[in-house]
Amino acid sequence: MSEKTKPVNEKKLYIKEYLAALFDIKKGTNKEGTIKDIEDGISIKGHTAWILIFSILIASIGLNVSSSAVVIGAMLIAPLMGPILGVGLSIAINDFETLKKSLINLGAMVAISLATSFLFFSIPLFQDLTPEILARTKPDLRDVLIAIAGGLALIISLSRRKEMTNTIAGVAIATALMPPMCTAGYGLAVGNFEYFLGAMFLFIINSTYIALATFVILKFLHFRNVKQIDSTRKKFIARLASGVALVLLLGSVFTFYELIVKKNFTKKAEDFVSVLKNEGVSIIDLDADDFDFKQNSVTITVFGKNVSSEEQTIWKEKMVQLGLPETKLIIHQGKDDSEIIEEVKQLRVTYADQLKFINNRDAIIKDKEALIIELKNRLKEFPFIQISQEAKINYKGLQSISYANRITTDFNNLDTIAVFTTRWYDSVPNTSEQFNMLHLWLKTRLELDTLVLVKE
Repeated sequence: MSEKTKPVNEKKLYIKEYLAALFDIKKGTNKEGTIKDIEDGISIKGHTAWILIFSILIASIGLNVSSSAVVIGAMLIAPLMGPILGVGLSIAINDFETLKKSLINLGAMVAISLATSFLFFSIPLFQDLTPEILARTKPDLRDVLIAIAGGLALIISLSRRKEMTNTIAGVAIATALMPPMCTAGYGLAVGNFEYFLGAMFLFIINSTYIALATFVILKFLHFRNVKQIDSTRKKFIARLASGVALVLLLGSVFTFYELIVKKNFTKKAEDFVSVLKNEGVSIIDLDADDFDFKQNSVTITVFGKNVSSEEQTIWKEKMVQLGLPETKLIIHQGKDDSEIIEEVKQLRVTYADQLKFINNRDAIIKDKEALIIELKNRLKEFPFIQISQEAKINYKGLQSISYANRITTDFNNLDTIAVFTTRWYDSVPNTSEQFNMLHLWLKTRLELDTLVLVKE
């Protein structure tokens, strides 16, 4: 070997050794401890059953209010992983007693979860369909990938047998075993079996691939079999596991493909509606139901004119150009907008009249308020003492005088009149003449045309 090729080979060897050490998961594996940890978490009874009930209740509330934080909080305390990991472990090490125990506890876990969520969502107040619930009714290929990645991360972390609380919690969040169970309970409570089946399919996907990931990793780490079985039975178990995984994979791939096709259909339908709107067509009241992927139809409501058959033909040609050749176009005709325009004009006239009336009323109220203020000010400034003293000097027969304002109305207008009441000495002659002179003097002195003088 030449001196030039030797350093190159050593460098390649170093990189190979580094990569092998970087991705090696066999070193540091605690097989006995891993088996013990998984077996200890299988049982669902006593305190774990109550923790499961309360965590399912919390998760159901989180789904009902569309709060991801509440759902995540519930998953941090939920004892859901144990039976699923137990299934993968028991198949990997041929421990059929553990498999039986795991399946029984898995069934109990599913029953408790469904019963708790069903009872919660049976209350009418909590039966609103939220985005968090709807998101768990249509599993697809992405959910399979999440389950596989989560299951692999979980079993690899458990095989180290260290304090992996954060890792396990993160996997629990990623694989999302609880929300599907809660959604399945919701589907049962509202009688929507499509939601129930979709959520259960998602739960089965997560559970199966977590168990399958556990099986694969434990086989890769060469965990010792509890019981030796013949090659025929071993092949049967492998084929069964592969068959179940393949069926779930194909089902999720189909739903993922259906989702892509539906989104593509919706995008083309939205483009078609946008083209019509850009051409001045008035289309109203559009929502998601107007783009029906299952029925392959687009429904629009045209307002302002009647669409002729020629226009409908042109629109259908546009749909073909936009990639919707077999899609049915359903047109709902709106009435002629001249009636609406006339109604709007009438409403505007009525509004203007009402506004004018309100303004006039406000002006009258302001005038009345100003008059009241003026009368109050005049009352405060009225020189009654001075007037009474002057009257006593000028009219010898005047015994007493009093003053008051009298409010009168003809049921259309209000008026305030100044009223003076007098009393005269009987010993003084010609009091009638003095009374008339006093009346004239008061009107002149106070500049009041409506002044009233009363004689007792």
